[in-house]
Amino acid sequence: MTAPNSQQIPHQPWLHDLSICVSGNVTALSARNGDMGSVVGDRWSATGAQGVYVDDRRAVSVLTVHLGGEPPVPVADASSGGRSDFTACARQLGNPGADPTVEVRRRRTVTLQGIQEVVDVISRADQLVETELVLCLGGDGSPISAVKSGAAPGDLLAATPPTRTATDVGLSESSGLAGISWCDEWHHTQVKFDPAPNSLAVGGAGEVSVATFHLRIAPGQTTSLVTTVLASRVKRSSFDADSGAEGVGWGGVSIEAVDRRLARTLTAGLDDLQNLLLTDPQEPSSIFAAAGTPWYLTLFGRDALWAARMTLPFGTELAAGTLRALAKRQGSVLDNDRAEAPGKIPHELRRTIFSDPSAGLDLPPVYYGTIDATPLWISLLRDAWKWGLGEGQVEALLPNLQAAARWLTEHAAPDPDGLLKYLDTSGRGLANQGWKDSGDAIRWRDGHIADAPIALCEAQAYAVEAAAAAAELFTHFNLDGSADLIDYAARMRTRFRDRFWVGDEADQFIGIAVDGQGQTVDGLASNMGHVLGTGTLNAEEVDRVARTLTSPALLSRYGVATLAHDNGGFNPIGYHTGSIWTHDTAIGAWGLAREGKRDEATRVAQTLLSAAEAFDYRWPELYSGSGVLDRPVPYPASCRPQAWSAASAAVLISVALGFEPDAPAGRLTLRPARPAAYGQLTVRGLRFAGHSFGVRCAPDGSTEVLDAPDGVDIVAV
Repeated sequence: MTAPNSQQIPHQPWLHDLSICVSGNVTALSARNGDMGSVVGDRWSATGAQGVYVDDRRAVSVLTVHLGGEPPVPVADASSGGRSDFTACARQLGNPGADPTVEVRRRRTVTLQGIQEVVDVISRADQLVETELVLCLGGDGSPISAVKSGAAPGDLLAATPPTRTATDVGLSESSGLAGISWCDEWHHTQVKFDPAPNSLAVGGAGEVSVATFHLRIAPGQTTSLVTTVLASRVKRSSFDADSGAEGVGWGGVSIEAVDRRLARTLTAGLDDLQNLLLTDPQEPSSIFAAAGTPWYLTLFGRDALWAARMTLPFGTELAAGTLRALAKRQGSVLDNDRAEAPGKIPHELRRTIFSDPSAGLDLPPVYYGTIDATPLWISLLRDAWKWGLGEGQVEALLPNLQAAARWLTEHAAPDPDGLLKYLDTSGRGLANQGWKDSGDAIRWRDGHIADAPIALCEAQAYAVEAAAAAAELFTHFNLDGSADLIDYAARMRTRFRDRFWVGDEADQFIGIAVDGQGQTVDGLASNMGHVLGTGTLNAEEVDRVARTLTSPALLSRYGVATLAHDNGGFNPIGYHTGSIWTHDTAIGAWGLAREGKRDEATRVAQTLLSAAEAFDYRWPELYSGSGVLDRPVPYPASCRPQAWSAASAAVLISVALGFEPDAPAGRLTLRPARPAAYGQLTVRGLRFAGHSFGVRCAPDGSTEVLDAPDGVDIVAV
């Protein structure tokens, strides 16, 4: 029992039980009944992460609906992309008996700088229903970092006290719109109602504003109310990105498959990813994927690069925008506080300083603390070129490519051992700077945490692939230095072979890292899946990794665990210590396919379909494979949707069809799984070198190209 005066430890809000919709820089999170926050008397309180966020500020903290003095009883809800729908019943109204006769439906859509919410009250009662519908609203303007850190609602409100006014209240009996508004440091939030309420009470600081509507609903009729929220910017930041959903042409993508899970997974994944797209405020024609809602609704280098790379079979627009947005912010100086170096690709961009005291983070608006974004940027540039990114667009990025290659070969590995490694010297940045960036992620087999500086196994493999990719681009575009890059890749392969294999000779596997003492960290982890397909391993080593990655120690029914079950630090619901990450499993499946391990790739891909089905075809960021009644368990604070999770749906198609693009040579080779990975399927809306086409795959894996474009060869082997 907690002592009355003891200090409460703040906790990051959980998200898994919320309904979430998003479009660009705006996201809305509510309880499963559609409500946000809570109201007691005339006071309101924020509830966890619930609210409407615009530009990483919570514009609306409370939005509740009561009918006849009671909240409607929730029945069902669903969210996809920028929309959430809710169905409830007002059981105290209408006919007596077990059957509900008054239904309440809420349709929430994310719009430019806000949301629109339509409340339909439908009567199937046999007599007139007369009642009052009450909307309660309020906002605190809290920064997302404060919400994420678990700050108390009262502290949030005190830190950013909004001012409120009523607008057009006198129009309540006319056809005009009545509403309220409030301001915080960054936004002027306006709420308008149509039709106008019968009464509107505007609350002061900490008090709820109440709009009351008198309803008379005849049998079989519907009454609708529309609430529109618009949070206009009153103060600009250095990174005010807007929605980029219109920047991709995925509308023609469709799929028919014997495995019905596949179509739902791909449709939902692309829908969510499209609604996570943002435009570069410096160049609005450039689009990129925000990492995830609500915590990471901004540009993260690694996440955006992987999302763009995964979706290349559906066009190069996302890759082009991502490459340009990151290139504009490429490092130019040495700065320890920002972890910046010349040629380095940034880790994350924020509108302001991002502070999270619970995690010891105090990050500048542009932060470069990542070991892998730079090689991933290089590989994406090469891959996008291979898929048909125009040579003019590639040429414009060649100076950035040269700078990135110099960082790779000169700045990233200053120690004599030549390994890419990281160490936070600021004391306020990320202790781990690979994709597993939590402080406890890198563990020895007995569970103790490895000492920095850390050289991750996948970072070395990314470097091998990036050096080979850069050399290929250097050669094609007549730049000096390709021979040096090829030599660098060869030396990195040797270093990897000498330093990262651990275990008995019969059961060797890739250790997760080399630690600060130069010892190979012998934790068995999913990181090895990222090494596949990079050109780092020979055939015998690929066989070893394929066996290990698909062994029971790592692979379960729902994906690849981040850490093996027998590790002393294993926690199936730990962020990077035993949980399953959607994108991590997808990258392992794709790597197996690229290495020609079709059967193993299919096995891993099938686990993703099982997880998609269990999560209603909206993969979370991560989850636990140790399920309840054989279902995976959500990670409570997981982003959903999350960019590289949503983009993993595209990887399922790559695993099935085995794309090998070479647009400069005018040829796309398909190496489909045999037998077919998911049974018979037909995919349309694929794009290569600017041309749209489809593929029909038979159960035995034989493949037919549909609507074959002129000017390029698409062949299946």
